Amino acid sequence: MAVPPIPTGLAGRCPNCGQGSIFKGYLSLNETCPVCGLDLTFADAADGPAIFVMMIVGFVVVGLVLIIEVLYVPPIWLHLAYSVPLLLALSLGLLRPLKGVLIALQYHHDAAEGRLDRDP
Repeated sequence: MAVPPIPTGLAGRCPNCGQGSIFKGYLSLNETCPVCGLDLTFADAADGPAIFVMMIVGFVVVGLVLIIEVLYVPPIWLHLAYSVPLLLALSLGLLRPLKGVLIALQYHHDAAEGRLDRDP
């Protein structure tokens, strides 16, 4: 049975067996799955997770800041007091799950580095 990539990636599990963890640290990857032995050296999410995190968190936090500014007109220090911790919490909270999802989707779709085939 195929392992669904999105829930598996969100949980940080192996895209092959869905059991072992792909992470050995917060963002560093294991070389192999500790359960099924899948070679995880294919995994290269590059800047993908960071781009998605910036877009999602930026949309949420800037939207919230604008709404609060229009409704209450608080001083700038108050904006900083709630927006900076919110930025940090959302960014750090989303980065690892999104990296897991992108790696699981790479495996699911058998993604590889782009190649140009040149026939003579």
